[in-house]
Parts: sequence; structure tokens; C-alpha cells
Amino acid sequence: MREQILAALSQYGSPVLFAVVTVASIGVPLPVSLLLIVTGSLVAQGVMPMWWAMALASAGAVLGDQIGYAIGRWGGAALVSRFAGMLGGPERITKAEAHARRWEGPGVFFTRWLVTPLGSLVNFTSGIAEYPWLRFLFWDVLGEVLGAVLYIALGWIFSDRVTELDAALGDFSWMILALLAAAVLGWMLWRYLRGKRK
Repeated sequence: MREQILAALSQYGSPVLFAVVTVASIGVPLPVSLLLIVTGSLVAQGVMPMWWAMALASAGAVLGDQIGYAIGRWGGAALVSRFAGMLGGPERITKAEAHARRWEGPGVFFTRWLVTPLGSLVNFTSGIAEYPWLRFLFWDVLGEVLGAVLYIALGWIFSDRVTELDAALGDFSWMILALLAAAVLGWMLWRYLRGKRK
């Protein structure tokens, strides 16, 4: 599927960029990081203007995130449970909802560009947790613009090493996720052991 998306991007340009980023932000697993990096490479080749690519990628991502938030907020738990399998199961959604309440705005911001595998899950759970929409929108726009600028600029700078850059960023993203999981587990273990001593 990656090859088809990249071929469509090369052939049709901006409409494909906008559509794929929007659909991926709703929760469909598509190679968005690679798409943005390749877009940066196309910018370096003069195929697409930098500002236009960044604006389209940001707008598509924000639109998709808002749809995900709306599904969680107004679709209710029944509708979200249909997506549960895609998002890791009901237990993961319940845990993510608790995290959405705890992390709030910074959680939305960092899952737009640093810990991107959690992005669509945070959209749904922010809606379920009824996190205020204007605050969600603020942190969402801030994070998505930063993410689009970062990934497209990296693709522009390293336009001759797109595949290697994508692999490195993917590994980095999962490493950050693993470190966060380890920190949370360590904190939970510390609380558990502390409670046992009392």
C-alpha cells in the first residue's frame, strides 16, 4: 500500500497529500510520516511549494483529528467500540481515556508529532472524556503544524535519503513510546510498593 500511496502522491500531488493525511488522522493506519518526508523531497525537487505542502498537511491532519474527536464526543462509546479492534481493544481505550483526562493539552500536542502512533487514539478518547473542544483544537493545531513543518522540512533537507530517514524516525517514535510505557509502569510499581509498606 505504501508504494501505491507514494505513486499517487507523485502523480496527483496535493489532493493525495490532503486526503491521505486526513484519513490517517481519523484512525486508518497509513504511512503518514513517510508521506510527509516524501512530500519534503518533492518540495526539494520543485514539484510542490513548501508553504503549500505544509498548509495542506496541517489542514488535513487537523480535519481528521476533529472528526476523530467528534466520533468520540458525540458518537458515544457504542460507536467508538466499533473502532476498538483497530485501536487495540476496549481495555486500551479505557486506559487511554484515563490518560486523556490526566495529560489533557500536552498529551494532545505531543501525540501530533512526537508519539504519533497514539494520535488517533487520543482523538477518540479526548472526545469520550469530553475534553473541551476549543482547548483540544488549540493543542491539535499547534502540534499538527509543528509535525507537518518538522517532517516536510526533514524530507526537504534529506531528500536523497528518504527511506533511511523514515526508518530512523519510525524507530525513534517507537522508542519514545517504549520509554513512556516504561516510565508509567515504573511509576505504578513504585506506587504499589509504597502502598504495601504502609
